[in-house]
Amino acid sequence: MSEYILGIETSCDETAAAIIKDGREIVSNVVASQIESHKRFGGVVPEIASRHHVEQITIVLEETFAKAGLTIDDMDAVAVTEGPGLVGALLVGVNAAKGLAYAHQKPLVGVHHIAGHIYANRLEKEFEFPLLALVVSGGHTELILMKEHGDFEIIGETRDDAAGEAYDKVARTLELPYPGGPKIDQLAHQGEANIDFPRAWLEEDSFDFSFSGLKSAVINTLHNAKQKGETLKQEDVAASFQASVVEVLTEKTFQAAKQYGVKQVIVAGGVAANKGLRAAMQAKFEAEEAVELLFPSLSLCTDNAAMIAAAGSIAFKQGHRAQWDLNANPSLSLERYAKRSMLER
Repeated sequence: MSEYILGIETSCDETAAAIIKDGREIVSNVVASQIESHKRFGGVVPEIASRHHVEQITIVLEETFAKAGLTIDDMDAVAVTEGPGLVGALLVGVNAAKGLAYAHQKPLVGVHHIAGHIYANRLEKEFEFPLLALVVSGGHTELILMKEHGDFEIIGETRDDAAGEAYDKVARTLELPYPGGPKIDQLAHQGEANIDFPRAWLEEDSFDFSFSGLKSAVINTLHNAKQKGETLKQEDVAASFQASVVEVLTEKTFQAAKQYGVKQVIVAGGVAANKGLRAAMQAKFEAEEAVELLFPSLSLCTDNAAMIAAAGSIAFKQGHRAQWDLNANPSLSLERYAKRSMLER
């Protein structure tokens, strides 16, 4: 008998639902994006995001089942993002999942959003442990060591701005439309990295990240040029900024992979779609035959529910079950989530 998991994701500004078969096969995957609604504000407005989720969740779920040709009765479990994320947005998904699971007496599985991003890669290639995951998104930049399914050890994390946050703030300073990350990536390929922006390597043995200083350096450079009446090419600023981010991400990931002797390096999160990062990491790892480098398809880099169902499938197999008092947890840490899951097995 095949296993079917319904996944629900509403942590930020995408209302998403998906059905995954046997942990790795996407049966249906529906995402309703809110980018157009938030574009005029230059970023996600939590209250607007929550209202859109309320309006879209039933429509998205109905489309997900219709595309799969299945019903809730065919599901073995319902998996939902419980955190981290925007609390109002999370609550819509959590309550939708609880309602469906309770009404049809299906097991309920809470999923950590970052675990979902990591498991997006498993929809395309089976994991080989130990592995190292580089998670780069709007709010997260982390290096995570996994020795087995459901085991997450953070060996490096951002101390201030995440890479995605730095991209967004630099994009606003360049007066680029929201979302700014893809626009900077596009401009970077048209310019030259001829501005010497800093690289924050931190302590010699540290795998932590820091992009606040880089962000400030870019903003100050632009402001100083403006005050002097000078014009800097957007393309060159974007290329120089991206070169700094990509070099630090690539080098720290490479060194961590060597130190921990991993078999796979997985890149996950929205910034995993960045062409500059993909090219740099592929060039760096191509000589390392013992280490396989994995990137998810572009459609699986951004928030989606297929990744939540994929992570939920593993949690379900391991015996993790959420209770009916499951609540949104906007600050849920990955390691706390992993420890809790171990206790619930």
